[in-house]
Amino acid sequence: MRLSYTDVCLIVDGTSSECHDTIAPMPTFRPPLSASSVLQRALFKPLGATMFALCALCAIAGATQSHAADLPVLKVGDQSLQTRGILEASGQLKDLPYKIEWFNFPAAQPLGEALNAGAVDVGGLGDAPLVFALAAGARVRAVAATRSNPLDLAIVVGAHSPLNDAASLRGKRIATTRGSIGHYLALAALKKANVPLTDVSFVFLAPADAKAALASGSVDAWSVWDPYTALGEARDHDRIIANGVGLSEGLSYQVATERAITDKRPQLADFLRRVAIGQRWALSHPDEVAAMQSKVTGLPTDVLKTVYQRGQVHPVAIDDSVVAAQQRTADTYEAANVIRAHLDVRTSFDRSFPLP
Repeated sequence: MRLSYTDVCLIVDGTSSECHDTIAPMPTFRPPLSASSVLQRALFKPLGATMFALCALCAIAGATQSHAADLPVLKVGDQSLQTRGILEASGQLKDLPYKIEWFNFPAAQPLGEALNAGAVDVGGLGDAPLVFALAAGARVRAVAATRSNPLDLAIVVGAHSPLNDAASLRGKRIATTRGSIGHYLALAALKKANVPLTDVSFVFLAPADAKAALASGSVDAWSVWDPYTALGEARDHDRIIANGVGLSEGLSYQVATERAITDKRPQLADFLRRVAIGQRWALSHPDEVAAMQSKVTGLPTDVLKTVYQRGQVHPVAIDDSVVAAQQRTADTYEAANVIRAHLDVRTSFDRSFPLP
């Protein structure tokens, strides 16, 4: 399993007691523009600074280590630290009866790979990445669901690009992350615009490298999601030429391994309850959530406020309408030959974790 970037923090009763970064080799694009620089600072923090922070935390952590050693551990995968930011801002990481070990990923594909490998117990995936993971044989189940306004899911171009809609992408190079919600949006937008997939070229990159490719002109467009969309708009005046409204179901999930559902059910149920409460709280507290997430990611507060205000992420029950929507997403990937065989999504849900 190749993970482009992992940020790991051990949370004990809401206090970070261990943090370190692991950075694996990345593709060769180098971000020349300001948003890319922000992404690099936020997503690829220097190891030396992290080690300094570790030393500063040692004294604080000492008092809790003996107690923490006796607690079970829930390994949680996150994207751009969004779940962690909401939980910290809403106070939902206080008084945990278990430890959370956070693994942060820049996109869903490596998170899905981590779930498949059993490296994490639970993590947040969009509807399309879940399909991609299941098609790859991941033994996972969606255990909680959210809906959002898919305004943030967008195909963006540079400020001075002549492109103005999905139809204008004919003959162009589109960057996205394979199996991501950005990949799904590009497929859906091209289909709606009657542009055959044979008339475009996809370039599959991690988000930071896709931004660099767009900035350098190596690609013509980037199909992506927040916070990357909002960051590009605010810092580089990137333009949205298509978004997910009417094309994306706006569904995302907390996805757990079958083993975690069986072996860590009490911890998983408590975590899902806290996430749902935090998400509801965040709807009316975008400033607080943005400020907290800015502290843990290094992304600008104004960008993160945009993310939460337009996303309006809220928990929903896993019902028949959610399952039907997920099947439509799977069928779209099958029709585009992103997955090789038909996928019946009904068995990929576990409805035994009720909303609080």
